[in-house]
Amino acid sequence: MSELMTQLQETTAYIQSKVKTTAKVGIVLGSGLGNLAEVIKVEYAIPYTEIPHFPVSTVKGHGGKLLFGELGGTKVVVMSGRFHFYEGYEPAQVVFPVRVMKLLGIETLLLSNAAGGVNPNYKVGDLMILKDHISFFTINPLMGKNEEALGTRFPDMSEPYNQGLIDKAMAIAKANDIQIHQGVYTAVTGPTFETHAEYRLVKIVGSDVVGMSTVQETIAAVHCGMKVFAVSVVTDMGIREENNVITHEEVLQAAKAAEPKLTLLFTELAKLV
Repeated sequence: MSELMTQLQETTAYIQSKVKTTAKVGIVLGSGLGNLAEVIKVEYAIPYTEIPHFPVSTVKGHGGKLLFGELGGTKVVVMSGRFHFYEGYEPAQVVFPVRVMKLLGIETLLLSNAAGGVNPNYKVGDLMILKDHISFFTINPLMGKNEEALGTRFPDMSEPYNQGLIDKAMAIAKANDIQIHQGVYTAVTGPTFETHAEYRLVKIVGSDVVGMSTVQETIAAVHCGMKVFAVSVVTDMGIREENNVITHEEVLQAAKAAEPKLTLLFTELAKLV
């Protein structure tokens, strides 16, 4: 057995010794979106610091606990806080929790993130469902020897975000009068916010938003056979005429303001998967 599978099994065994779950839905909460966890009926919480082989969140706005409970009556496993490549973690470490979720029985993964707006028709506070992504600017987490126990060497990425889940989410948004976009997310390494020239570049290649997370998690989830749905909260506008400076505090504030819409969307979608 490989070292990775040994670690995954040790982590899974530890979690299962603390809590038994039948959840099929996993959720990852991004920057400033941790308060969504407050509407979850939490049955058990494990700090990342107590979980063998788990990285630890180092970014403000990320909680740092693995939650087990119910959202809208649906059993869920929730990462309150994620890990990023820019924190110094290897890609395999970034996606380690996603693979643990798979071993815990998760079949559908709901991802959220804060992102910079590139599409000039977007505004701060808007939600965008990821229809597709561009990952050329980040390290693929599947590089290296393939772990056959998780998935195939060359996974198909023609539909990284499940169309059935997108259709359900669009119907939920329409029924609840939530304005929502569909678009392309480009992932960069961070932690610097993009220069004006970099924003122009990602716009030219077809991006609607740009961010520092999500894509590596999506690749790992698709690799191991999970259905993925992801939403970006537009927390700043990179394509802008004024020469304003973007701060992380402003990103967190914008994410928090959009949280009620995201909470409703995830709660209703979890009931349908």
